[in-house]
Amino acid sequence: MIDVEVAFARPDRQEIIRLQVEEGTSAVEAVRRSGIAAVFPEIDPENDDMGIFGKVLKAPSAHELRDGDRVEIYRPLKIDPKQARLNRAKKKT
Repeated sequence: MIDVEVAFARPDRQEIIRLQVEEGTSAVEAVRRSGIAAVFPEIDPENDDMGIFGKVLKAPSAHELRDGDRVEIYRPLKIDPKQARLNRAKKKT
């Protein structure tokens, strides 16, 4: 068994759930087993982007976790970061 964490954050709340899984468990399977979708119903383990410590996983369902990994579930962006910077720059002038 290995120790992993599953994390999700919204502006108003964040949650990190620790759990033990078998070696060879995928990131998606760890998210399912963590039960975090019961806390945040907007999570869709099959379609949401995920990463390990900030590094995006191209295939979360195929990525085998290692001891100590933290699976991060990413929310969709509301606005493109470049556009957000442009909007802030316009406000300053």
